[in-house]
Amino acid sequence: MKKLGTLLFATAMLALGACKDSGSKERFLPPSTGGINSLMVIMDTELWRGPVGEKIRDEFAAQIVGLPQIEPKFTITQVPPKVFKGTTTHSRSILYVEQDSTSLAHIKDDAYSKPQKVAVVTGPTEEVMVKNLDSLADRAIKEFRANEIAEAQRRFERSLSKDKALEEEFGIHLNVPSLYKVGKREDNFVWMDIQIPKGTMNIIAYEMPWDYFSNDSTFVQDIVRMRDSIGQKYIPGPYEDTYMITEKAFSPYVFPAEIGGKKAAEVKGVWEIHGYPMAGPFLTYIISDKDNNRKMVIEGFTFAPSEAKRDYMFELEAILKTVDFEPPTPASD
Repeated sequence: MKKLGTLLFATAMLALGACKDSGSKERFLPPSTGGINSLMVIMDTELWRGPVGEKIRDEFAAQIVGLPQIEPKFTITQVPPKVFKGTTTHSRSILYVEQDSTSLAHIKDDAYSKPQKVAVVTGPTEEVMVKNLDSLADRAIKEFRANEIAEAQRRFERSLSKDKALEEEFGIHLNVPSLYKVGKREDNFVWMDIQIPKGTMNIIAYEMPWDYFSNDSTFVQDIVRMRDSIGQKYIPGPYEDTYMITEKAFSPYVFPAEIGGKKAAEVKGVWEIHGYPMAGPFLTYIISDKDNNRKMVIEGFTFAPSEAKRDYMFELEAILKTVDFEPPTPASD
């Protein structure tokens, strides 16, 4: 027999869909709430403590690659269905899991607030629920992250930098928060940074020849060679003959990507200072800009010793993903 909680939840979801499909006036939805990269999991505590909860933690609290310490993809808060009411339903990212005769695994947009993603998983047995979670997890994580990126971008768009260094040097535009300042600008290199409580967050940009990465078999080595040469030339350490390089102990992770409407390589790893004990994570996009016969490189990196770095790097990713190869022209007087 269908549980009352699931029946009400499913009915509400269907009603929302019917309202949209009927062409009726769109109802008011309150703004969603929650910290960046937070996930509200609605499920019975007994399920949370068993194999179903373990599967959720394995997928949604998995370690993020490219960070120097273990940090989860999402900060998870689990609450039982009986308290899922009021402002709790306004959470931006929700995973609703319940044991029920019906087997479901789907994602709903803007069910209780906006913007919002609600992933719903049900099943008659724990085994079926785990299977449904396995089938939905990758897509849910992707959609949750995209929603979080958009939210981060909305937040910092309230006050953007008016500096034109990137436009003038490379003909690109980034939506960079106004607290970031240009600290270094040279031929083919721009460096912006912001002070954080125990360190800095940094954005750099430069370009490489179109054919710099001519051999796929040496792509990773060429990335390291590129980063190390740029670090030696432009990013000094605290003492003479110290400078940024890619950590020698581990190769960076490389993924295919699309950014600014162009194909790119996404590179995640750890930087260190040659000759000095400093290190931190970096995220690099190597963008194939055929129109300008170049590889456009934009990178974010963080220095925050003894601090969690996930959300710092997430903000940098959100900024880098605003790259525009057709900067807006300034309005004429």
